[in-house]
Amino acid sequence: HVQLVESGGGSVRAGGSLRLSCAASGLTYSSYCMGWFREAPGKEREGVAAIDSDGITSYADSVKGRFTITRDSAKNTLYLQMNNLKDEDTGTYYCAADSKLFLCFVGTSGYEYKFWGQGTQVTVS
Repeated sequence: HVQLVESGGGSVRAGGSLRLSCAASGLTYSSYCMGWFREAPGKEREGVAAIDSDGITSYADSVKGRFTITRDSAKNTLYLQMNNLKDEDTGTYYCAADSKLFLCFVGTSGYEYKFWGQGTQVTVS
């Protein structure tokens, strides 16, 4: 039974930082492509960052230079360090995992990911 559990969301002022975590269980974590997505009210879900099994990362243009995705295979945990947060970063953040993606890239559609967490809210004001 695969579980992804996000944590670390909250309310922060613009310019502040948060670190999101996604604890994974029930899967061979190190072989999975992992991604962070976000949904804002009235907007479509968008990919924020992705990291493949080799640690290669990709980012949405809107977060490059501000967000960093990392993975700790010893802890089966995915992270998203978010710095210099902006109002437009507000939304619900989800982690996703899949082991059979053709391409592990931030532009890969969320519909291609098999496993999802429940989400964690980030509010920037």
